[in-house]
Amino acid sequence: MSEENLIYTPEEQPCMDGWNAITEAMNGLYPDEVEPKHFAPDVPYALGGDDPLDGVSCYDGGDYWHCVSYGLSELYGKESEDKEHSGMGFELTLKLSKQGLSDEEAELENIAALLQSLAELCFEQEEVISPYEYIYTGQEQGIDTDSKSKICGFITLPDQLGSIRTPNGKLQFVQLVGVTNAELKPVLEGHWSVRDLADKLGSTVTDYSRKSLL
Repeated sequence: MSEENLIYTPEEQPCMDGWNAITEAMNGLYPDEVEPKHFAPDVPYALGGDDPLDGVSCYDGGDYWHCVSYGLSELYGKESEDKEHSGMGFELTLKLSKQGLSDEEAELENIAALLQSLAELCFEQEEVISPYEYIYTGQEQGIDTDSKSKICGFITLPDQLGSIRTPNGKLQFVQLVGVTNAELKPVLEGHWSVRDLADKLGSTVTDYSRKSLL
């Protein structure tokens, strides 16, 4: 494709209202991050691609990477009849600790793939992920690329980004926090609430190198 074909006239310029609202929220936290790492599918979902998210951006937070999804809300113009919410009304985030990562690029790409998988389930089952829920994967190996960590599942919390109003409606940022199967067991059995586990963890950063609380 030639450079000439990539030039839009003002009338043809695609609407990026929803996308820009997410980026502006992240820029508010990381104003010096000019070009965050971005992972996008080769073929967008709207053009027949398999991945439902149009992309995942990862911002450098110093000791961690702050990843955010693009695609569970309406990224472009308003299409749904729900005037209150943008798309499904949320986007997923995850803070990944840099501690012990031998290949940061590979781990971030893995996180992007994980968010794609969760987004696919949300679309297929028409399910909204809200804060203070848990995601039990059933697997015993860690979710890291080498499957060496004890992190196998997640709890969800409100991201520090909170909720924003976009031109397409309201959008809440829901943060995934990695937990071990042993930590999830008291939650599954009803002995702990998700809030209880979050308090015991004392951090919202997913750390592949940490030991299980139990």
